[in-house]
Amino acid sequence: MDKGGESISDEELERFLREAEAGGRDAPEEPSARARMVARRLREEPGPPEGWRTYRPARPRRRRGRYLAGLVVALALVVVALAPGWVAGLFGGGSGGSAPLAAESTRPDQPPPTEVAARLPTVDQPFRGSPAARWDDGAEGIHLPVPRATGWMSKAQVAQALERTRDFLVASSLDTGVLRGERPGRAIALINPHQRDVRDYLAAAFREPSRENDPLLLFSRFTGEVRLVGDVVKTRGRVTYREGERGAVEVTTDVTYVYPVVRAEAGSDEVARTIVRREVVMSWDDPAKVITEPGTFSLVSYKMDTTNSGCDTFTGYLTPEFIADRAATDTGDGPAVDPYDRSTSMDARMREAGEAGCGTATRS
Repeated sequence: MDKGGESISDEELERFLREAEAGGRDAPEEPSARARMVARRLREEPGPPEGWRTYRPARPRRRRGRYLAGLVVALALVVVALAPGWVAGLFGGGSGGSAPLAAESTRPDQPPPTEVAARLPTVDQPFRGSPAARWDDGAEGIHLPVPRATGWMSKAQVAQALERTRDFLVASSLDTGVLRGERPGRAIALINPHQRDVRDYLAAAFREPSRENDPLLLFSRFTGEVRLVGDVVKTRGRVTYREGERGAVEVTTDVTYVYPVVRAEAGSDEVARTIVRREVVMSWDDPAKVITEPGTFSLVSYKMDTTNSGCDTFTGYLTPEFIADRAATDTGDGPAVDPYDRSTSMDARMREAGEAGCGTATRS
């Protein structure tokens, strides 16, 4: 667990998972309203109702791609890109001095505009030529909605759940140590340890990453072969919530992260950008109805869409390509994708991509 903001050692984390698997507190008694809830669910759902105090397994989804002969990054839904100069010229946004955008309160109806002139990123201006130049920095780009009493939670409890939701996003996708490849102990400590399918996924993901068990579905980690440019990651996203099953507060997060990187070698100055969009749906459960731990949530589903992070490679790390790397790479066979387009839902993007593999990013 989180100890006053300090990171957790691998040994402590493994002990935490073992203890969670051994069992929790005595099960709470079933409230008398169960019969009415089951009856309603039978009417609303074609299949059998889920067991009381059990979980629907979290649903992982991913789309990954490769940036090919393109400029900086490309790999969202997975992606591969075009010629360096031309791709850079497609980037929307302006310089770091452009006025910041207002918070994204609803899904936009179109992608951000593009600019005609090629504007390559530099170490001094790593977001130049990208729509992200006008995005907020880090946690400031993850805007929380106004809390209201929902489900089993009061207004104050919903506000706390939303803050902890953002804490998870920061610990999983913005924490400096995690971005350097460390294990995301603080983020994992916020996940309900009694959710067996998630425990199994986490154990396998960090022991032996694979297509089915990829830690990148939830966490952003780079290898030591690259380093972040500066200390700013640009973000833009939306957090919504509603009453979920058994009166839980179900929170949906849809956030895009833009990571500028260079090679780790001294003197490297070619900037590449890796773009990651994640949708994580979590359930803040009523402890009277679901076995959970205070201050933790249950994962409902998680989806990922990345650009320039490694096409169909499952090392457990984001592996951006640079110009020299892309020169020898095959072009992608998937659809063209704008990684900055947030007007399309993650579900729609997954359907469009299907199982096509690497696609082509229109900009980085």
